Amino acid sequence: MGQNRVKRLAMLAMMIALDVVLSPLFRIEGMAPMSSVVNVVAAVVMGPLYATVMAFACAILRMTLLGIPPLALTGAVFGAFLAGIGYRFGRQNWWAAAGEILGTGLIGSLLSYPVMVWFTGSSQSLYWFVYTPRFFGGSISGSLIALFVLYELDRNGITRRLQKIF
Repeated sequence: MGQNRVKRLAMLAMMIALDVVLSPLFRIEGMAPMSSVVNVVAAVVMGPLYATVMAFACAILRMTLLGIPPLALTGAVFGAFLAGIGYRFGRQNWWAAAGEILGTGLIGSLLSYPVMVWFTGSSQSLYWFVYTPRFFGGSISGSLIALFVLYELDRNGITRRLQKIF
């Protein structure tokens, strides 16, 4: 029992490291597609709880180390959670991708408005859907990349081996 616990924590730490390192490297202004890639892969491999913990830890690290605004939190956490729920519901990778797109692209983008109004102290230059196009763009492109990554992991039997740990 203790050995699986260590494996889970090691896998969680690796996914956090991947997200924190890859997100700023492959970033398009206003979009973080690599965060969506890691969210979808984590949701399929680790499930909704660990994927959400991973997204939360990554967002906090990116905010503190890289100076990214709280958008990192609103986008990633809801996407990872709904990707995990989507995969649990449908047991197919595209369900996880759909959950990521819904969670990050729609819910995360809409919740970013009040968070950024609070963060900046002004609502004059913001409106409710200001983040939606960029969040949808990042989550759709990242989810498509994740589906390709998961296809390769499935083809090699890696996904099933990793899922046995969780």
